[in-house]
Amino acid sequence: MDFQFLNRNYGIDKKAFDLVEKACVDVLEKAKELDNIKEYNQIKVLNALRKSSLSQSDFAYSTGYGYGDRGREKTEEIFSTIFNTEDALVRPAISSGTHALSLTLFSMLNPGDTLLSITGHPYDTLKEVIGITGNNRNTLKSKGINYDFLPLIEDKINLKDIKNKIDDNVKLVLIQRSTGYGLRKALTIDEIAQAINIVKSVRKDITIIVDNCYGEFTELYEPSEVGADLCVGSLIKNPGGAIAQGGGYIVGRKHLIEDISDHFYAPGIGKETGLTYDTTRSTLQGIFFAPHITNEAMKSALLFCKIYSDLGFVTFPKFDDKRSDIIQSIVFNDREKLITFVQSIQMAASVGSTVVPYPWEMPGYSDEVIMASGGFIDGSSIELSADGPLREPYAAYYQGGVVFEQAKLACMISLTKLREKELI
Repeated sequence: MDFQFLNRNYGIDKKAFDLVEKACVDVLEKAKELDNIKEYNQIKVLNALRKSSLSQSDFAYSTGYGYGDRGREKTEEIFSTIFNTEDALVRPAISSGTHALSLTLFSMLNPGDTLLSITGHPYDTLKEVIGITGNNRNTLKSKGINYDFLPLIEDKINLKDIKNKIDDNVKLVLIQRSTGYGLRKALTIDEIAQAINIVKSVRKDITIIVDNCYGEFTELYEPSEVGADLCVGSLIKNPGGAIAQGGGYIVGRKHLIEDISDHFYAPGIGKETGLTYDTTRSTLQGIFFAPHITNEAMKSALLFCKIYSDLGFVTFPKFDDKRSDIIQSIVFNDREKLITFVQSIQMAASVGSTVVPYPWEMPGYSDEVIMASGGFIDGSSIELSADGPLREPYAAYYQGGVVFEQAKLACMISLTKLREKELI
């Protein structure tokens, strides 16, 4: 990068420039370990496209009920092949990862059933779905569905006590792969596989669902390939490749996908209807680019980890940790540092770089949240973004970066702005 250009246009100071350029040497060397994962997943996606015999005619779309939408059927076949499952539901009408999870939980659980989370309490927005927080009327608890959880032990699943938590009423076990607003690294596929094996050794009829948000294509295998009955996620995260305009996916066992489809649409109709609104091309182009884009995001996370850990901040995961999602958390322990950091990330955005984010009461969260999100897809977290709740310990959660160079710029801006305010 050219310092004079960066200084003239972005006000980058020389110390910030030098810190990032020096860190990139170690980051790019470390990132070589991720390239085998990227290559494997890229070929896996290409193979799924080939097996489906995808053609230009599949990008045409229907109207009305959406009967016989070949593109929709091909998309779900492709996702099913990639995740190695019996079936898939991939729809633009699934608006977020939380929506996909909520849809799945309400489809699977009946009054008297128990939902057991074995990764501690879930992400803030899902707490409201369950009824742990908030005062919403249409929660799982309001429908007579019970909830229990098993706390993590030293940021890992408490494998020893899983069996003790499973009683006759446990119908569904939830595993959250990523961190949410917790301070831990993401669970690896190996860790998830161990937990699944223990649950299934107690009762094979329990349905295991993995919240796969932020984790797709970060390892060689997905949770659905190590025994998870269902995996859910969002298309404005990893699998959308920063191209999919929106939507969500649920992949898993055929009879479970049928039940979820019946709940989403209507019994007897299921997944045979539902318009895709001319999104098939962007959804499939997104999944095609997803392994590469996810790799760029992981390199970007490594850069922020290297820079801020070297400055003395606590980071999750650490630089040498095995990664299983794209999120990098940085603990600032200071409200002003968190706000300044997130605002500086917005300055490097591809869209909305002149917007200044401030903390606000975001729906689904119990605390104010500040969020930098300036991508071509609104709210996309595979594009350059950062956010964090305004509560102790004032941690920022950085994710995304379609191109590594943008992450370098964002890192330089953040260092410059924090230095200007004498916060570092």
